[in-house]
Amino acid sequence: MNDEVQMIPIDRIRMLNPRHRERKKFETIVQSIRDLGLKKPIQVSLRAKDEAEGPGYDLVCGQGRIEAFTALGYKSIPAMVVEISKEDRLLRSLVENMARRNPAPMELINEIERLKGRGYSLSEIARKLGSDLATIGGLVALRKAGEERLLEATLSGKVPLSVAAEIAKAEGAEMQRELLKAYEAKQLSYSSIRAVKRLMDQRRNLGKQRGSNGQAAHKRMTSADSLVNAYRRESQRQKLMVKKARVCEAKLLFVVTALRKLTADENFLNLLRAEALATIPKDTWERLQERPKEVA
Repeated sequence: MNDEVQMIPIDRIRMLNPRHRERKKFETIVQSIRDLGLKKPIQVSLRAKDEAEGPGYDLVCGQGRIEAFTALGYKSIPAMVVEISKEDRLLRSLVENMARRNPAPMELINEIERLKGRGYSLSEIARKLGSDLATIGGLVALRKAGEERLLEATLSGKVPLSVAAEIAKAEGAEMQRELLKAYEAKQLSYSSIRAVKRLMDQRRNLGKQRGSNGQAAHKRMTSADSLVNAYRRESQRQKLMVKKARVCEAKLLFVVTALRKLTADENFLNLLRAEALATIPKDTWERLQERPKEVA
């Protein structure tokens, strides 16, 4: 009888350690069984004839599957019947409860690969698992690239898939590890990770300064803290450039406005001609011809 799979009436199965299950997780199990069927039989143990509870079965593992079968209207369920002592039944049931509180995050990607192996398309897999096509495609791409660490972080909810995909594009496992570390420490956001990657690419290709060795600079920028500091310095540099550009624009606007008013004065133009100063740079002249923006 050991390890034998049988159709067992659900009303003959007793749950030794029933536990509360979140409604959303329960609905996911029901939907999975409705779409794909029972992927793994439950496990029960046949009670001895001399036990006080009388003949029947004690559940070893599979409470969620039993409840889902009941919700779907089934009266029996495939079960693997094992012969273990009452003490071992209680122990295995407790272990099962503790394990299910923190299910392995890689189970999802393993299920995706199982469905792919059965010939389902990514869109069909997404529908069956109650997910979207972009998420399933992204997870498959990470697995195909061998990004187990990023997959683990994504499936456990530590890192969004979009961030994991962006980190996966970084060159080298060390760079990826430090970017992931910085993100998990909330030192870098999705947009700042993209900025850091661009900065590292520039330093690798062009060097930190003209004539410097880009590869040497890249090697010095491998810790999470150094990446964050580099991003902050680059952000400050860009903010300073924007500030300077705005100052220059304001000064240029002042000059153009003043020249526009002066060139509208015929006496001033006659003075310029008399002093042989009648020419003006082309860019400045074009700006003078532009219509002033109306102030709302």
